[in-house]
Amino acid sequence: MLTTQATRLSCIAALVLALAACGDKGASNTQGGASGATNTAAAGNAGSTLDKIKSSGEIVLAHRDSSVPFSYIADTPNQPVGYAHDLQMKVVEAVKTKLNKPDLKVRYVLVTSQNRIPSIANGTADLECGSTTNNKERQQQVAFSTGFFKVGSRLLTATNSGVAEFKDLKGKKLVTTAGTTSERYIKAHQQELGIGEIISAKDHAESFLMLESGRAAAFMMDDILLAGEKSKAKEPAKWHIVGTAPIHEIYGCMMRKGDADFKQVVDDAIKATYASGEIKTKKKK
Repeated sequence: MLTTQATRLSCIAALVLALAACGDKGASNTQGGASGATNTAAAGNAGSTLDKIKSSGEIVLAHRDSSVPFSYIADTPNQPVGYAHDLQMKVVEAVKTKLNKPDLKVRYVLVTSQNRIPSIANGTADLECGSTTNNKERQQQVAFSTGFFKVGSRLLTATNSGVAEFKDLKGKKLVTTAGTTSERYIKAHQQELGIGEIISAKDHAESFLMLESGRAAAFMMDDILLAGEKSKAKEPAKWHIVGTAPIHEIYGCMMRKGDADFKQVVDDAIKATYASGEIKTKKKK
């Protein structure tokens, strides 16, 4: 499983610069909208992100606690680790250089699938890098960096469950994580697929617990996150990832809308990490 994840991560390095162009174009096309205008105005009242960071002497990073392998808590409490967190720290290094503040402090804010977007939009955190997909609806509320990982939503289920595709969920219980695009998609297609019940868990760890305890027949989520949950299981061989992905999306880091200078710093830091080959050392960690 770790080899599979490493292969997926290495393939992304070749795509990042292409995703950058797509991501920037998508963001520029979705600056309007009532909620987007409200959030942009609120953020604008607080000044630019770089000015805020320079004035406070700290950068506030939003992180997850169970989005393996991107942003999660491992051995040290309140200290996130993961692939996306490594990219986040490269942005911190770039901000230190940009502001000439080598002693810049880092403060962490734990977020969930449900509150991660509001936490960025209202200025609680300056930057979130985890497992957040960039789509037009979310671009109405926040801005996204260049993309750094492409995913497809699939199913994690027991090897003996009889579930191989989404059509096999007829009359069965399915769990997914609240506040995700997977949740939105499957609820919109529940009747079409004949799913008996959809359970929305608070985070990925709870979703897997629902599956592991037999309260759901399958767990729908981004394939790489399912692989992360499987790798943590007591008996990984008992589980497998199945199904043709009905949706494909791209992860990006989130920041406040309407702040081109900060977005430039973030994008440049991510692109440089891939272009230099340094990302290869991070995917081996």
